[in-house]
Amino acid sequence: MPFIDGLGKAAGVACVQLTADMRCALFGLPQRPAVCASLKPSAEMCGETRDQAIAWLTKLDGDTAPQGVRNIRRAD
Repeated sequence: MPFIDGLGKAAGVACVQLTADMRCALFGLPQRPAVCASLKPSAEMCGETRDQAIAWLTKLDGDTAPQGVRNIRRAD
C-alpha cells in the first residue's frame, strides 16, 4: 500500500502517534508533522459527535489519498 509522503503511514491507517484515548502524542511538539499542524479544526470537521468527526476525517483521507488507494476502505 502506498505511504503518505513524509508521514510513513499508509492512507486509511491510524497514526501510530495516537494515544489510547485517541489524542495526538506529538501535539504541540516540534516533532509533529507539518501536515498535522496545518490541519485547522472547524465546526464542519468536528461535527456534533466523535463519529461525525471520524466520518469527516475518513472522507478527507480518501479524498487526498494517492491514486489507486482512494477506493480502499478499512475493515472496522
